[in-house]
Amino acid sequence: MRHKFEKNSEIDPADPVVVVQAASETGAVPDLLAYLDRYAATQPGMIAVKTPDRLVMVKVATIISAEIQAATLLLYTTSGVVTTKEPLRHLLQRLANPNFVQVSRHSVLNLDHLQSLEDSFSGSMTATLTAKVKTDVSRKYVKGLMQRLGI
Repeated sequence: MRHKFEKNSEIDPADPVVVVQAASETGAVPDLLAYLDRYAATQPGMIAVKTPDRLVMVKVATIISAEIQAATLLLYTTSGVVTTKEPLRHLLQRLANPNFVQVSRHSVLNLDHLQSLEDSFSGSMTATLTAKVKTDVSRKYVKGLMQRLGI
């Protein structure tokens, strides 16, 4: 992939225009466009999480993983577990962070806290994260996780 810079004094310096040129929108083009969308989105440093008795401010960098158990969302952080009734997909939208990867229908992990992956049964895997947190990576999501890891 080639890239170049072209100076254009008519464009606002605070709002540059990025043009992706290719023969078709295949190959690396969708990934590049998605990357540009993520780059433009502001990523919060903290998020508010409503627990049954209060509102807790959680630093995004401290979130190890999140998983649904019996209609309750458990946020595993470096300082403990925070419980809420928020849907997992809503949490992912609020995080807007490419380091959070969905690894099953009910679980998301933070790649910054991933320590190892090991094969499990039937093509699934087990992810070991910081603070001795483990989560299953379902067969359906293994390929996407490997791509995010560059494997």
